[in-house]
Amino acid sequence: MPMIQTRDGTSLYVKTLGQGRPVVLIHGWPLSADSWDPQMMALADAGFRAIAYDRRGFGRSDQPPGGYDYKTFSDDLADVMEACEAMENAALVGFSMGGGEIARYMSRHGGKGVTQAVLVSSIVPYMLQTDDNPDGVPDDVFQQMTQGMKKDFRHFFKKFFQDFYGVGWVSQSVSDEELHWAWMTTMRAGQYATLQSAAAFAYTDFRPDLPNFRVPTLIIHGTGDKTVPIDATAREVVKKVPQAELVEYHGEPHAVFATQRDRLSQDLVNFLGRPGAQKTVRTQPQAVTDAVTADAISADPV
Repeated sequence: MPMIQTRDGTSLYVKTLGQGRPVVLIHGWPLSADSWDPQMMALADAGFRAIAYDRRGFGRSDQPPGGYDYKTFSDDLADVMEACEAMENAALVGFSMGGGEIARYMSRHGGKGVTQAVLVSSIVPYMLQTDDNPDGVPDDVFQQMTQGMKKDFRHFFKKFFQDFYGVGWVSQSVSDEELHWAWMTTMRAGQYATLQSAAAFAYTDFRPDLPNFRVPTLIIHGTGDKTVPIDATAREVVKKVPQAELVEYHGEPHAVFATQRDRLSQDLVNFLGRPGAQKTVRTQPQAVTDAVTADAISADPV
């Protein structure tokens, strides 16, 4: 079943691996389902059925002229779950922008069929800096990002991914080939879809969705994440979701799916393999990375 059709006729690329309890993985901006490959293999080996799909506008999915909002994204998730027969005892895992799909699915679709949730380097509950969200990302950062993508789309992402993966002048957290893969994958996305999706995750307020998280929820976030600040996101979620557990990856950037591949895979397997999680905060000596790095956006957008 490489393709499924959503309720508005958009075709989405879907891949599955393994057999057992369904785990649906939602990728971050601006990549594809392939970013989850190492975790999918680990989950399949542990007895789960891993399901991942390319968001509309990205990877191998259609690039429709509309629908780049979280109402539609959550409907797409519901359609993927139904097509993959993942409507019972399912777990949802969302990275960065993908956390928004989970939050909106839990409210808009009542969390139907979901018994556990995982937010990895997630944008939830609110990315934008406002008077009541002082630790968020200033609006001018998002504006610079938009201008950079419009001026020279391909050049913008060369710099963006260095911050996304936490690559510095002296440190190299991932290989050059990983950076090249991320850039090439992004070049398959529609420029319009990329811009519209960036606006969606920058300006959507998920705080009203939080009371709908009524299942054990694992939050994984790097303390060195410059793309999605931990204070405005993960540390806020754990305060407001009764069954949430926060695991902080000390010093890690946004793209923990790559920089802490094995650790993330093991944390997912361990959490999904137990009946529930208590609301606690554990700080561990590693960290996480993914999505839209504030420093990456403001440093050299073009």
